[in-house]
Amino acid sequence: MSLAELICPAGTPAALRTAVDAGADAVYCGFQDATNARNFPGLNFTPDELATSVAYAHERGTKVLLALNTYPPAGKVDLWRQAADTGAKLGVDAFIVADMGVADYIARTHPEVRLHLSVQAAASSPEAIRYYCENFGVKRVVLPRILTIPEIRQIRKEIPCEIETFIFGNHGLMVEGRCSLTNYLTGQSTNMDGVCSPASDVEYRRGDDGSMSSQLAGFTIDRFGPEEKAGYPTICKGRYTAPNRPEGYYAFEEPISLNLSRLLPELIDAGVHAFKIEGRQRSKSYVRGVVRAFRAAVDDIRAGREPNMADLIALTEGQKQTQGAFETKKWR
Repeated sequence: MSLAELICPAGTPAALRTAVDAGADAVYCGFQDATNARNFPGLNFTPDELATSVAYAHERGTKVLLALNTYPPAGKVDLWRQAADTGAKLGVDAFIVADMGVADYIARTHPEVRLHLSVQAAASSPEAIRYYCENFGVKRVVLPRILTIPEIRQIRKEIPCEIETFIFGNHGLMVEGRCSLTNYLTGQSTNMDGVCSPASDVEYRRGDDGSMSSQLAGFTIDRFGPEEKAGYPTICKGRYTAPNRPEGYYAFEEPISLNLSRLLPELIDAGVHAFKIEGRQRSKSYVRGVVRAFRAAVDDIRAGREPNMADLIALTEGQKQTQGAFETKKWR
């Protein structure tokens, strides 16, 4: 049986402590700058906060993984190198990287720290993964959410590193590291600035009929009825009208959560080493609930018991869930 490590989100020091106390094997987090793909106001860590958090986690046997998983703009690599130097000094257990230049710098400068290949690198073939392993010493790859379990099983046989997969949380367009939708409206990049639908460009407007429209950079992303719960205006999950669809429809993807709780035994059998929960932007109560539920499930599986995951549907986005491409390609 594989390690089946539980990798949990930590958007703030308080969330990190919550995840550790709830039973995470490892937490992943980032600095308060463009070096990580969740660069939102009010989230992430200062170096002092990370130092305290690493100590808290290590005292309880939990690893800390630092996400440096954005792409430096041309000629502006110093911020990423400084973040790597700081993370190594503070004792993080691994760096999660996407850019080859960042990976190369860390491999040469801090060879004692593990490198994990971020989902932002979108490496989904044995050939691509082996390249990162052979050239930068990558120890683990976080696979994109486009692969079925039989495909994961086959990849595992052909690569020399561990596999990590997402098992719960946001389910986007599934081509991580290559999304430019936010850039189109705001000029800020998901992949280089770490912002998807930046909060500074978000606005909600109430209509005379009680409806609510959510906007990004002045463009309407969705409109909600008086009794509907308004969602955050993410371009890929908005409802739009078209000449043949005047009623409004999800042109890219509807809000829905990935939930692979029922597939955990199959994923372990396929050789997945670590399960990742999405949600660095989520509340402490969300982190506590999801981590506790999956901690119990993984422990049940290890002990040969049937896991109980019935309560997780309440934590899914819009109370809708999917097993996505992990179950079948027909999901798209």
